Parts: sequence; structure tokens; C-alpha cells
Amino acid sequence: MKLIAVLSVVLCITFAGSTIWVPDFGGFEPDQFPIPQNDPAIQPAGYAFAIWGLIYGWLLIGMGFGLWKRAEDTEWHAMRRPLCLSLAVGSIWLPVADQSPVWAAVLIWAMLIPALIALFRAPRGDTGWALAPVALYAGWLSAASCVALGLIAAGYGYLDEQTAAFVFIFGALVIASAVQNQLRRGPTYGMAVIWALVAVVAQNASTNPTVAALAAGGALALMLPAWRAWRAQGTAT
Repeated sequence: MKLIAVLSVVLCITFAGSTIWVPDFGGFEPDQFPIPQNDPAIQPAGYAFAIWGLIYGWLLIGMGFGLWKRAEDTEWHAMRRPLCLSLAVGSIWLPVADQSPVWAAVLIWAMLIPALIALFRAPRGDTGWALAPVALYAGWLSAASCVALGLIAAGYGYLDEQTAAFVFIFGALVIASAVQNQLRRGPTYGMAVIWALVAVVAQNASTNPTVAALAAGGALALMLPAWRAWRAQGTAT
């Protein structure tokens, strides 16, 4: 167990450190797609990606606490194993994304699935150290994975830009609603998706009001299960 605890901290460092290897990555370039994606409707406004700083820092602090105080804890161990897999994939995501949007989309789903497993296995105690940062991470990945598919669908001509935005915003809402309602705790999961959807509203408010309206409706719809999760979590503690 202690080896996995150490590995979780190391992978948090390599995950965050990937921004040093690819310091100038600011999203996919329009000409990385056969149909250039200039200001795609599915993509959140640029400010939204600042959430990564919080995710990197909170995961590292949380896993550091876990190594220090919970190295032999079985509940932490159950969460750490899938989380380590997700972080290992995340550590190579930026270099891959810099070269190939398609493989980046594949890898972000490979990050999401074990992150969701880790989320459901997160210990009932130590909420601020374990559940909250993992939920924030999994929530952002839930939104980002659908954004990636939307960009591929529009960029390769499978759907037009607006249809791709509609389909994959709705997909993100379905995934997030199902996870938050089933989880019944970890409101930072829903808050991360809401953050992404509000940024989609900001991106499209003046240019594509229909997509903005869908994203706004999705953000409002997610507030209820996130609030319920917050209430249930507060009651449990």
C-alpha cells in the first residue's frame, strides 16, 4: 500500500510537470483538423482552463496528506490504484495533444474512466484531502472528454460545428447528472462541470446564442444534484 501511496504523489508531480514539457500548449490549433476549428462552439472560453492549477495543486496536497497520514489505509488504497492509472495517462497527455487531437481524445477518455472509478472509491472520511480534489478532477475530465469528441466530430466533418456542440454538451450533461446523482456526495464534481458549461456560455453568448442557451440550461440543471450532494455530504460529516 505504501508503494502505491508514494506512486500517487510522484504521478501528481509528473502530471503537473507535463506543463513544463509542453509550456506553450493553449488548446488544439485550428489547422490540426481537416476542417479548421476557429473558435469552435463546443470549446469553453480560455479562462476556464485555469481550473487546472487548482486541480494540480489540490491533488498533490491531498495525495501528500494521504502518504503522510493514510499510507496503509485500505479505503485510500482502493481509490489510489485507479487514480494512479489516470494520472499516469495524464502525465503524457500534453505531449500527445500537441501532436494529435484524435489520440488526445482517446487518452482523455482513458483518464476519465479510472478517475470515475477512483471517485466512487474515495474514502468517506478525509473529504477535503481525497474526495473533493478527485471529484474536481473527474468533473473537469467529464466535460473535457465530451469537448474533445465534439472537436473531433466537427473537425473531421462527421457533424457540423453547431450540431457537434449540441450533441456533446448534452452528452456531458447526461454523464455529469448520472455521476452526481449516483455518487450523492463530492459536489466539486458537479461544480467542475458547471464551471465548464458557464465558460461555454461565455464563449458563445454573442456569436451562437442557441449553444449558449443549451450550456446555460445544463449548468442550471446540474446545480440541483450538486447542491443535494453538498447537503448530503454535510449531513454525513
